[in-house]
Amino acid sequence: MRAILLMGVAALALSACDGEGNSGPQQRGPNPELPEPNRGLLPDMTIPRPTSWGDDRPAVPQGYTIQAIATDLRIPRQTLILPNGDILVTEGTGGQGAPRLNPKAFIANIIKGWGKTSVPGGNRLTLLRDADGDGTYESRGIFAENLNGPYGLALVNGSLYVANQDALVRFSYRDGQTEASGPPVHVADLPSAINHHWTKAMTASADGRFLYVGIGSNSNITERGMEAEVGRAMVWQIDAQTGAHRPYATGLRNPTALTIQPGTGQLWAVVNERDEIGPDLVPDYLTSVREGGFYGWPYSYWGQNVDMRVQPQDPEKVAAAIRPDYSLGAHVAALGVAFSNPAMGEAFADGVFVGEHGSWNRNVPTGYRVVFVPFRDGQPAGAPVDFVSGFLNGEGQARGRPVGVSVDPRGALIVADDLSNTVWRITPSR
Repeated sequence: MRAILLMGVAALALSACDGEGNSGPQQRGPNPELPEPNRGLLPDMTIPRPTSWGDDRPAVPQGYTIQAIATDLRIPRQTLILPNGDILVTEGTGGQGAPRLNPKAFIANIIKGWGKTSVPGGNRLTLLRDADGDGTYESRGIFAENLNGPYGLALVNGSLYVANQDALVRFSYRDGQTEASGPPVHVADLPSAINHHWTKAMTASADGRFLYVGIGSNSNITERGMEAEVGRAMVWQIDAQTGAHRPYATGLRNPTALTIQPGTGQLWAVVNERDEIGPDLVPDYLTSVREGGFYGWPYSYWGQNVDMRVQPQDPEKVAAAIRPDYSLGAHVAALGVAFSNPAMGEAFADGVFVGEHGSWNRNVPTGYRVVFVPFRDGQPAGAPVDFVSGFLNGEGQARGRPVGVSVDPRGALIVADDLSNTVWRITPSR
């Protein structure tokens, strides 16, 4: 075991010496270039080591300003803008009990750990308030605590829903409330055995009747067997009142963020695809989510590209696999998605913001930014634009890693950063 670990560390050290090199295939957009799969003894692994922001801050486009509105949090994940302008932040972590399947997974877990914060997860909801509307959130308090890996949030008809790593719960909520009035009410159990992918993304239907919850797979590519994947790699539709649930769409390896498109009611997701078949496979993606649709995992990727690691195959499933709408690039680890609005400025009025947490399964890191994907006629149209960048410094160290993104209807993008434990606010300059 020690020899294998040393080989992994040596591979990491060599990869860290790589420059930008070949830019690789063009992968961002509706028609990504897909190279042939490439498997090795160990996957490509480079994790930028954490460092502080110091006096710096992330870069934003000309005409925009950025400020930290909360620091020293305990692993902020997703945010929710409440009707009065308050911001709720989920803080926490989960999935620590997932056993490592083999020496390769053991090594990868150690290396991935080098890029994380040392701060323990809060397992709570923090509320931020800007009482006078000047952009400074002078009030901060704990809305609820003793949660279990909270991640997704939704406010529906006077109820605040929280997707913990093991259950959907709700609190009663009235406008302006600063802390929960009682313990959470259990709505529905969520798959939590092993919890290889533990995060439970969530959004609500436009009419508030249903909640959509993303359930990630329990493996990279079925290494634990299909019995471990029951109820996973899919989006659940849950009745907000009764907790009754059903699969809404399947074959989505790890749907990490969900949102509803304004005006259409269409569900959209960002999805983290599979690893260990090369630095440029498989692209993570942004897609509309069709009711009853199947998106390929585990049998195929990006439509009908068969993954031969999965045996036995299922040709009927492969033939039915839906091609995603828009590639974000391989291994960017998209963890946040939110539709924009005109208050964000003309250039960024129509489209989605995507928080890219950043890669581990590549020699040259990618992601570590928030991008804007422009839309036209309700669909992605054009190349993504870096909207918040600079999370990697010139020495290749990580100063932050973006997760959830939310758009304040009054004209601000809110970004949770779970490495520097900061919430950032980006606004058009007035």
